Amino acid sequence: MAGVPKTPGPGQVPPAHLRVTHQDREHVVEHVKAAYADGRFDKFEFDDRLERAMTARTHGDLMPIMTELYGSMAAPRFAPPMPHPPVRHGRAPESNERLGAAAGHLLMAVGIPVVGPLVLLLTGAKTSAYMRRQALEALNFQLTVLGATVLLPITVIGVVLLPVIWVAAVVLSIVGGVSALSEGNFRYPLTVRLVK
Repeated sequence: MAGVPKTPGPGQVPPAHLRVTHQDREHVVEHVKAAYADGRFDKFEFDDRLERAMTARTHGDLMPIMTELYGSMAAPRFAPPMPHPPVRHGRAPESNERLGAAAGHLLMAVGIPVVGPLVLLLTGAKTSAYMRRQALEALNFQLTVLGATVLLPITVIGVVLLPVIWVAAVVLSIVGGVSALSEGNFRYPLTVRLVK
């Protein structure tokens, strides 16, 4: 039939003015998601390309996105669909995150309470959810122990219990540090969680 454009075959790049389908948009979105999962884009670049892909009207709108991903338009549109990137609800902490988190717990064992988790909370916790969670747990426990140290000497029983509490606190901080190194989710017992 004259005047009706042909649909491009496999391996052919569609004309830039040709309108895109939902499937065309989704295909490009899958490539963008896979590139983001591989670390080729930061969050801002990912959001920008995702918006451009989802609002594209013609193949001319989608082509620049694929060119940014693959360089030339030799094989973008009719390439087999990319598999979905695995959904990761939380990444595993790196070794430096585990070491920092363990230090936040273990500094109490060497007689420096509160400082370790506080420094960890003010520095590394801004970039790592794992370090933040461990720092908060250690800080709350160490503040609870310091509070008990101040309040318990008021009573005779408190004076007797104080050394026992400190020995238990040192042992628990070692357990917390070892747990942090092994990516555990250790929770201190009898802790008043003042800092959220």
